[in-house]
Amino acid sequence: MTVRRDFQEPARCRPDLVIGREELFAGARDQLASGGSVLLHGPAGIGKSTVLRALAEEYGTTARTVLRCSATESESHLPFLALADLFGLVLDDVSPRLPVAQRTALESALTGRGESSLQRDGLALRLAVLSALRALAAHGGVLVVADDLQWLDPASAELLGFAARRLEGTPVQLLCAVRTEGQESQEYDRHLRACPPGTLAVRLGPLSRARVAQLLDHRGRGNLPRSTLREIHRTSGGNPLFALELGRALADSPTPPRPGEPLPVPTSLRALVLSRLDMLSVEARRTLLVASAGARPTPALLHAAGRTNAEAECAQAAELGLLATEPDAPAVRFAHPLISAALYAEAPAHERRAAHAALSTAASDPIERARHLALATTGTDPDVAARLAEAAALARDRGAPSVAAHLGLLAARHTPADGVPSQEERRLQAAEDAITAGEIDLARDIAREVLSKATVPADRVRAWIIVIDTAGHTMAEVDAVFPQALADAGDDPRLLALVHYQLAWRALIVEGDFTEAREAAAHAAELAARGKDRRTELLSLAFQAQTETLMGHPEAPRTIQRALKEPQDPRVACHHNGAGSARFRWLVMSDQLTEARATVTALLREVRRRGSVESEVHFLRGLAETELRVGHCGRALELARESLRLARDSGIGETASAMLTSLAEASGGDVDRALALAREAVEHAEEDGDQMYLSRALGALGYAQLVAGDPAGTVRSLRRVRTLELGLGITDPARGRWQGDLAEALVRIGEPAEAQDVIDASREHALRLGRESVLAVLDRSEALVRAAQGDLEAAVAQLTSAQDRLGKLGYGLEEARAAFALARLLGTRPATGLGAPQARTGTASSAYDQATRMFRRCRALPWLRQVDESLTVPEPEPELAVPDALNALDVLAAMERQVAALVMEGATNREIAARLFISVKTVEATLTRVYRKLGIRSRVDIVRLAAARRAK
Repeated sequence: MTVRRDFQEPARCRPDLVIGREELFAGARDQLASGGSVLLHGPAGIGKSTVLRALAEEYGTTARTVLRCSATESESHLPFLALADLFGLVLDDVSPRLPVAQRTALESALTGRGESSLQRDGLALRLAVLSALRALAAHGGVLVVADDLQWLDPASAELLGFAARRLEGTPVQLLCAVRTEGQESQEYDRHLRACPPGTLAVRLGPLSRARVAQLLDHRGRGNLPRSTLREIHRTSGGNPLFALELGRALADSPTPPRPGEPLPVPTSLRALVLSRLDMLSVEARRTLLVASAGARPTPALLHAAGRTNAEAECAQAAELGLLATEPDAPAVRFAHPLISAALYAEAPAHERRAAHAALSTAASDPIERARHLALATTGTDPDVAARLAEAAALARDRGAPSVAAHLGLLAARHTPADGVPSQEERRLQAAEDAITAGEIDLARDIAREVLSKATVPADRVRAWIIVIDTAGHTMAEVDAVFPQALADAGDDPRLLALVHYQLAWRALIVEGDFTEAREAAAHAAELAARGKDRRTELLSLAFQAQTETLMGHPEAPRTIQRALKEPQDPRVACHHNGAGSARFRWLVMSDQLTEARATVTALLREVRRRGSVESEVHFLRGLAETELRVGHCGRALELARESLRLARDSGIGETASAMLTSLAEASGGDVDRALALAREAVEHAEEDGDQMYLSRALGALGYAQLVAGDPAGTVRSLRRVRTLELGLGITDPARGRWQGDLAEALVRIGEPAEAQDVIDASREHALRLGRESVLAVLDRSEALVRAAQGDLEAAVAQLTSAQDRLGKLGYGLEEARAAFALARLLGTRPATGLGAPQARTGTASSAYDQATRMFRRCRALPWLRQVDESLTVPEPEPELAVPDALNALDVLAAMERQVAALVMEGATNREIAARLFISVKTVEATLTRVYRKLGIRSRVDIVRLAAARRAK
């Protein structure tokens, strides 16, 4: 293999090389593996060279010869330079195999010792390049790697294209990258025509916001606030090079930009995107500056801002490629967001203020007018501050809390030191808006700034609460805050109520003590009532109700009613910790699924209208959980994935969303993905010290392991859940609904006695609380215990009853699981009487068909796969009566005797596992114990032992 030294790749492909390009990378890799060629294309900085290097490194090892070239704009006028890069190091190998005329022309072109040119030696050169590639291919595969095709010198491009079009049937492949501005561009068509027939064209588009964040994190820029990451993504347009450069500029900047200010644009990017700016007239440049300062600039807005020749000046900018040309669109849109940002950053401060001053009167929207007024004003101004505060309130009412937060910060900046409301009050309101918007980092920074200056107790307590709120489920990390908050609260019941409400959450999340959490919430409600703080009172009552619901406390319904009494606070009514949420949880646990779905759907609609990100994440999970219970696995999976995307983007509720998405994936998606998400949730809960969600995450892991066919793993995970919930004081089995899965897994590993113990303990609480669906699931699990113990008729009756009850309650997936268990049981029942085998086979087949229809209706793909696997298990032969042989096995335990008896019948390990509802691994482990106890070595010895006993 020949590789020019200056183009050699590192020994191993770094994982960041294909961040956000995994699917495209896989498609290109498959194309290369099948013998085809690939053309990567897209705008500057989009990552073409990065993907090309990764593909070349991975696939280049399979080719005997790799030829490389990478052109530059400054060298594109030098003829045959790219050709020299490609063939320079292999010329001595291929020259002897070329005809004399071709060899002479090629050597002359590559060495420069002659006067070869396309005009003079055109045919000879073209044939020489084609012959050289064929000569190399005769000894093995050839991979031609060419980057930046747009800068190839015309002579090399012509020769390479001529050869490429004639290489069909030879093991020569091209891996190329070219800069294009659009998929339909003429440049793209020209380069694709110069590639071998069947070349796969792969266009690289912008990265998503999450992928940009991942890229920045990998490059050491991951400590930026999420609001800043969003602005980097917007300004870069998802271009990875631009995003990295913006991240570097932020890291190098001594002070971060203030709200309303653009990101600092590094000189490297300014030069890249503003190279044509000097060709604009002075007036056109001023018009573009006004457009860059506006949120949604239109020609009408530019006219109102005093730019009388806006259309002509915008047309001039469009001709230079600075503005996008969209004849039917009323907005003035920059060709790339970075052009707008760089243009704004390039302008002097006084020109920027003038642009904002013009827009403060031209804009029709009051929020926009207020923002421009603030950015046009220097120093404090009470009138400007008041207008900004009004605009923030309007944005809040419109469901734009992020806008409200940034306007609030502008209002605080323009508020005089002795203003009313004070600077601190306006900052705290902005922080609370930021929490609603999911901008946790911004809210935390504001609160800490207030704490460094504020002396008023109410402001300090409010700031402490924001610090605690932004900690989320990592409350253990802010333990030191609580004593300080209590000290600042003094004996003020309103302030004390705020702190004790947070202490209730701490008791639940950090200590895992439901009793203490309930008492702290009740105390907070009393304090809030005394201080006439209805909002905190309602939140405390709702929290108390949710805690009582999870505990199975008899007061839960009454507490929910207290939380729902008037007067209500609209901010609490749809809050994820409000009474509506508590009622939804109670409905789900009480098997009222139709009403629960209607309740959570209404809550989700309202929080979306208000722009409350954390509540949206929460209620998306709630709706997904309800759909999962009903058996709409496909819909549940969509909602859960949406919740997880939003959680990851905002940094809110990631553990809970990963846990719920794991349940949805295991039911209707990818089991491996379910296992990964569950383990991630367990890890995060353990790191955060979150006892409440640790048990939920372990429950999801146990379920995923059960679906994956790992009952031993299920038992390990769910035994931990059982221990945790006993310690937490959770007695309601409808909280996690893991009990039936644990019992089923215990049966599969040969522990029916423990399974029965789990069932009995859970049934006691389910009967007390009237959890009908839990009781039906426990009956399904108990039927498996009975089947394992040999009481097949009772097991069939119990399964049939459980399936019917689950269907009537509306639990589609659980009903299907009962039908599946029944099908497996019917498929392994012994024959009784003449013609029974045929009847049995027909019954089992019908039962399997029913289970398949039910799982298909639920779109429970992993469960459908389990049905298919069960149908591939050979039907066991009818049982043979061997009573004398069983007497020889008196030393064995019950499960061991059953396994040994089936071995005597000639059943395989797989057939034994199917008949006894245990795993093959459990059968193998049981047989090992049998061999040890009987002093024998194999299953053949068991049969011999039985035969010897019969002979006596």
